[in-house]
Amino acid sequence: MSRHSRPGARAGGADDRGAASVVALGLVGAIIGLTALVVPVLGAFVGSQRAANAADAAALAAADASSGAVPGVPCALASAIAERNGVELVSCGLEGPVSTVSVRVGVLGFDVSAEARAGPPGWPG
Repeated sequence: MSRHSRPGARAGGADDRGAASVVALGLVGAIIGLTALVVPVLGAFVGSQRAANAADAAALAAADASSGAVPGVPCALASAIAERNGVELVSCGLEGPVSTVSVRVGVLGFDVSAEARAGPPGWPG
């Protein structure tokens, strides 16, 4: 053993000290990069589900008001329900007892929209 080598060092002078730090830094960077890609996708998914649920609730409220099951003006009630769910009512239409609504919500700088239709089964509207 030479005077300058440390115990356990490889022959030829190769020193692996610090290699685990480089690997750990690479793993941390990969995890951060993956998180930066996944979080916006999940946010858009949650926003689309939120819009769909709000559209369903607003359409049901308008259909109930149209049929007389609950008091109120159908599209005004749909607008109030949409607002309570944190979305904007874009359109509301009635064809007999059938209501059709469209809503929009902003998610991470993008607009996510959803439509829903509610009314009695088998109604052609």
